[in-house]
Amino acid sequence: MSHLGTFWGIGVGPGPSGYLPLAAVAALQQADLIFAPRATTSENSVALQCLTGIAFEAERIREIEFLMDSDRTVLSDHYAQLAETIAIELRAGLNVAYLTIGDTLTYSTYGYILAALLDLLPGLPQRTFPGITSYAAAASAMNWPLGEGKERTLILPCPDDALSLRADIDSHDIIVLMKIGKRLPWVLALLQELGISDHCAFARRIGLADELLCTDVASLQADQAMGYLSTLLIRKTPREQRHT
Repeated sequence: MSHLGTFWGIGVGPGPSGYLPLAAVAALQQADLIFAPRATTSENSVALQCLTGIAFEAERIREIEFLMDSDRTVLSDHYAQLAETIAIELRAGLNVAYLTIGDTLTYSTYGYILAALLDLLPGLPQRTFPGITSYAAAASAMNWPLGEGKERTLILPCPDDALSLRADIDSHDIIVLMKIGKRLPWVLALLQELGISDHCAFARRIGLADELLCTDVASLQADQAMGYLSTLLIRKTPREQRHT
Protein backbone atom coordinates (compact mmCIF):
# COMPACT_ATOMS: atom_id res chain seq x y z
CA MET A 1 0.00 0.00 0.00
CA SER A 2 1.33 3.47 -0.87
CA HIS A 3 1.91 6.05 1.85
CA LEU A 4 -1.38 7.01 3.47
CA GLY A 5 -2.33 10.52 4.44
CA THR A 6 -3.35 11.31 8.02
CA PHE A 7 -7.00 11.50 9.04
CA TRP A 8 -8.21 13.89 11.72
CA GLY A 9 -11.68 13.91 13.24
CA ILE A 10 -12.56 17.32 14.65
CA GLY A 11 -15.51 18.21 16.86
CA VAL A 12 -16.34 21.85 16.14
CA GLY A 13 -18.82 22.41 18.97
CA PRO A 14 -22.56 22.98 18.77
CA GLY A 15 -22.62 26.24 16.82
CA PRO A 16 -20.55 29.17 18.15
CA SER A 17 -17.19 29.82 16.54
CA GLY A 18 -14.07 29.73 18.69
CA TYR A 19 -14.86 26.46 20.47
CA LEU A 20 -12.07 24.40 18.84
CA PRO A 21 -9.05 23.15 20.84
CA LEU A 22 -5.76 24.69 19.68
CA ALA A 23 -4.51 21.24 18.65
CA ALA A 24 -7.53 20.84 16.35
CA VAL A 25 -6.86 24.24 14.76
CA ALA A 26 -3.29 23.14 14.07
CA ALA A 27 -4.59 19.98 12.37
CA LEU A 28 -6.96 22.05 10.22
CA GLN A 29 -4.03 24.16 9.06
CA GLN A 30 -2.11 21.03 8.03
CA ALA A 31 -5.03 19.36 6.23
CA ASP A 32 -4.98 19.17 2.44
CA LEU A 33 -8.74 18.61 2.44
CA ILE A 34 -11.43 19.49 4.98
CA PHE A 35 -14.62 17.43 4.70
CA ALA A 36 -17.63 19.37 6.01
CA PRO A 37 -20.90 17.43 6.27
CA ARG A 38 -24.13 19.18 5.39
CA ALA A 39 -27.57 17.72 6.05
CA THR A 40 -29.52 17.03 2.86
CA THR A 41 -32.32 19.18 4.31
CA SER A 42 -30.04 22.20 4.87
CA GLU A 43 -28.56 24.76 2.49
CA ASN A 44 -25.50 25.42 4.65
CA SER A 45 -23.07 23.34 6.67
CA VAL A 46 -23.40 24.21 10.36
CA ALA A 47 -19.96 22.67 10.91
CA LEU A 48 -18.42 25.21 8.54
CA GLN A 49 -20.14 28.09 10.34
CA CYS A 50 -18.33 26.97 13.50
CA LEU A 51 -15.00 27.75 11.79
CA THR A 52 -15.76 31.46 11.39
CA GLY A 53 -12.64 33.46 12.17
CA ILE A 54 -10.20 30.66 11.32
CA ALA A 55 -8.20 31.34 8.17
CA PHE A 56 -8.07 28.57 5.55
CA GLU A 57 -8.33 28.39 1.77
CA ALA A 58 -11.83 27.76 0.43
CA GLU A 59 -10.47 25.32 -2.15
CA ARG A 60 -9.55 22.90 0.64
CA ILE A 61 -13.20 22.55 1.65
CA ARG A 62 -15.16 19.53 0.41
CA GLU A 63 -18.84 19.75 1.40
CA ILE A 64 -20.57 16.38 1.52
CA GLU A 65 -24.29 15.79 1.87
CA PHE A 66 -25.16 13.81 4.96
CA LEU A 67 -28.24 11.65 4.81
CA MET A 68 -30.76 11.84 7.67
CA ASP A 69 -32.73 8.60 7.54
CA SER A 70 -34.24 6.30 10.18
CA ASP A 71 -33.55 3.18 8.07
CA ARG A 72 -30.33 1.67 9.46
CA THR A 73 -29.63 -0.29 6.27
CA VAL A 74 -29.79 2.91 4.20
CA LEU A 75 -27.53 4.70 6.71
CA SER A 76 -25.06 1.83 6.79
CA ASP A 77 -24.64 2.05 3.03
CA HIS A 78 -24.34 5.83 3.30
CA TYR A 79 -21.54 5.65 5.89
CA ALA A 80 -19.69 3.08 3.79
CA GLN A 81 -19.91 5.35 0.72
CA LEU A 82 -18.66 8.38 2.67
CA ALA A 83 -15.77 6.37 4.06
CA GLU A 84 -14.81 5.18 0.58
CA THR A 85 -14.89 8.78 -0.70
CA ILE A 86 -12.54 9.88 2.08
CA ALA A 87 -10.35 6.79 1.67
CA ILE A 88 -9.65 7.69 -1.98
CA GLU A 89 -8.00 10.94 -0.84
CA LEU A 90 -6.08 9.25 1.99
CA ARG A 91 -4.74 6.58 -0.39
CA ALA A 92 -3.47 9.44 -2.58
CA GLY A 93 -1.39 10.60 0.38
CA LEU A 94 -3.51 13.63 1.26
CA ASN A 95 -4.09 14.68 4.86
CA VAL A 96 -7.82 14.87 5.57
CA ALA A 97 -9.79 16.59 8.34
CA TYR A 98 -13.41 15.63 8.95
CA LEU A 99 -15.67 18.07 10.82
CA THR A 100 -18.53 17.02 13.05
CA ILE A 101 -20.93 19.14 15.12
CA GLY A 102 -20.55 18.95 18.89
CA ASP A 103 -18.18 16.35 20.30
CA THR A 104 -16.67 13.78 17.97
CA LEU A 105 -17.67 10.72 19.99
CA THR A 106 -20.80 11.72 21.91
CA TYR A 107 -23.86 10.51 19.96
CA SER A 108 -22.02 11.48 16.80
CA THR A 109 -22.16 9.91 13.36
CA TYR A 110 -18.40 10.50 13.15
CA GLY A 111 -17.89 7.25 15.06
CA TYR A 112 -19.52 5.31 12.22
CA ILE A 113 -17.36 7.04 9.60
CA LEU A 114 -14.18 6.33 11.57
CA ALA A 115 -15.07 2.65 12.03
CA ALA A 116 -15.76 2.27 8.30
CA LEU A 117 -12.47 4.01 7.42
CA LEU A 118 -10.43 1.77 9.72
CA ASP A 119 -12.02 -1.28 8.09
CA LEU A 120 -10.92 0.02 4.69
CA LEU A 121 -7.50 1.25 5.84
CA PRO A 122 -6.41 -0.74 8.94
CA GLY A 123 -3.05 1.04 9.21
CA LEU A 124 -4.47 4.53 8.82
CA PRO A 125 -2.61 7.26 10.78
CA GLN A 126 -5.42 9.06 12.57
CA ARG A 127 -6.31 11.19 15.58
CA THR A 128 -9.66 12.22 16.98
CA PHE A 129 -9.99 15.60 18.72
CA PRO A 130 -12.75 16.14 21.29
CA GLY A 131 -15.29 18.89 20.87
CA ILE A 132 -17.66 20.77 23.16
CA THR A 133 -20.99 18.97 23.51
CA SER A 134 -24.31 20.73 23.01
CA TYR A 135 -25.27 20.15 26.63
CA ALA A 136 -21.97 21.56 27.96
CA ALA A 137 -22.47 24.67 25.81
CA ALA A 138 -26.12 24.94 26.88
CA ALA A 139 -25.24 24.60 30.57
CA SER A 140 -22.58 27.30 30.24
CA ALA A 141 -24.85 29.65 28.30
CA MET A 142 -27.52 29.45 31.00
CA ASN A 143 -25.30 28.99 34.11
CA TRP A 144 -27.02 25.65 34.70
CA PRO A 145 -24.84 23.09 36.60
CA LEU A 146 -24.95 19.59 35.13
CA GLY A 147 -24.23 17.96 38.46
CA GLU A 148 -23.26 19.05 41.95
CA GLY A 149 -22.09 17.03 44.94
CA LYS A 150 -23.23 13.45 44.45
CA GLU A 151 -26.09 14.16 42.04
CA ARG A 152 -26.67 11.42 39.47
CA THR A 153 -26.70 12.68 35.88
CA LEU A 154 -27.99 10.68 32.90
CA ILE A 155 -27.30 11.62 29.28
CA LEU A 156 -29.58 9.95 26.75
CA PRO A 157 -31.43 10.31 23.45
CA CYS A 158 -35.11 11.02 24.06
CA PRO A 159 -37.14 7.82 24.64
CA ASP A 160 -40.15 7.17 22.44
CA ASP A 161 -42.70 7.21 25.27
CA ALA A 162 -43.44 9.18 28.43
CA LEU A 163 -43.40 6.11 30.69
CA SER A 164 -39.74 5.40 29.87
CA LEU A 165 -38.71 9.01 30.39
CA ARG A 166 -40.58 9.18 33.69
CA ALA A 167 -38.63 6.13 34.91
CA ASP A 168 -35.34 7.79 33.89
CA ILE A 169 -36.27 10.97 35.77
CA ASP A 170 -37.33 8.97 38.85
CA SER A 171 -33.95 7.22 39.03
CA HIS A 172 -31.67 10.23 38.43
CA ASP A 173 -31.25 13.77 39.72
CA ILE A 174 -30.47 15.35 36.35
CA ILE A 175 -31.34 14.23 32.83
CA VAL A 176 -29.63 15.58 29.71
CA LEU A 177 -32.10 14.87 26.93
CA MET A 178 -30.85 14.87 23.33
CA LYS A 179 -32.39 14.01 19.95
CA ILE A 180 -35.83 15.20 21.02
CA GLY A 181 -37.31 16.30 17.70
CA LYS A 182 -41.08 15.91 17.39
CA ARG A 183 -41.34 14.34 20.85
CA LEU A 184 -41.01 17.77 22.49
CA PRO A 185 -44.78 18.37 23.08
CA TRP A 186 -45.28 15.27 25.22
CA VAL A 187 -41.92 15.77 26.94
CA LEU A 188 -42.95 19.27 28.05
CA ALA A 189 -46.36 17.95 29.12
CA LEU A 190 -44.66 15.29 31.27
CA LEU A 191 -42.46 17.89 32.98
CA GLN A 192 -45.56 19.96 33.73
CA GLU A 193 -47.32 16.88 35.11
CA LEU A 194 -44.33 16.13 37.38
CA GLY A 195 -44.26 19.76 38.54
CA ILE A 196 -40.60 20.30 37.63
CA SER A 197 -40.81 22.54 34.55
CA ASP A 198 -39.70 25.69 36.32
CA HIS A 199 -36.25 24.30 37.14
CA CYS A 200 -35.57 22.72 33.74
CA ALA A 201 -33.85 24.45 30.81
CA PHE A 202 -33.94 24.18 27.01
CA ALA A 203 -31.48 25.21 24.30
CA ARG A 204 -31.69 25.04 20.51
CA ARG A 205 -29.11 25.96 17.86
CA ILE A 206 -26.67 27.50 20.34
CA GLY A 207 -24.58 30.29 18.85
CA LEU A 208 -26.50 30.40 15.57
CA ALA A 209 -28.74 33.19 14.30
CA ASP A 210 -31.95 31.53 15.52
CA GLU A 211 -30.60 30.49 18.93
CA LEU A 212 -33.19 29.78 21.63
CA LEU A 213 -32.31 29.63 25.33
CA CYS A 214 -34.97 29.06 28.00
CA THR A 215 -34.32 28.60 31.74
CA ASP A 216 -37.97 27.93 32.64
CA VAL A 217 -39.56 25.47 30.24
CA ALA A 218 -42.99 26.05 31.77
CA SER A 219 -43.14 29.06 29.44
CA LEU A 220 -41.83 27.20 26.39
CA GLN A 221 -44.12 26.73 23.38
CA ALA A 222 -43.39 23.35 21.79
CA ASP A 223 -44.47 24.36 18.28
CA GLN A 224 -41.99 27.26 18.30
CA ALA A 225 -39.12 25.32 19.89
CA MET A 226 -39.10 22.03 17.94
CA GLY A 227 -36.24 21.45 15.55
CA TYR A 228 -32.76 20.08 15.02
CA LEU A 229 -29.85 20.74 17.42
CA SER A 230 -31.91 21.00 20.60
CA THR A 231 -31.09 19.88 24.15
CA LEU A 232 -33.25 19.73 27.28
CA LEU A 233 -31.73 19.89 30.77
CA ILE A 234 -34.04 18.31 33.34
CA ARG A 235 -33.63 18.73 37.10
CA LYS A 236 -35.86 16.56 39.28
CA THR A 237 -35.67 18.84 42.32
CA PRO A 238 -34.77 22.52 42.72
CA ARG A 239 -31.07 23.26 42.99
CA GLU A 240 -29.82 23.09 46.57
CA GLN A 241 -28.39 26.32 47.97
CA ARG A 242 -24.92 25.42 49.23
CA HIS A 243 -23.78 28.84 50.42
CA THR A 244 -24.82 30.81 53.51
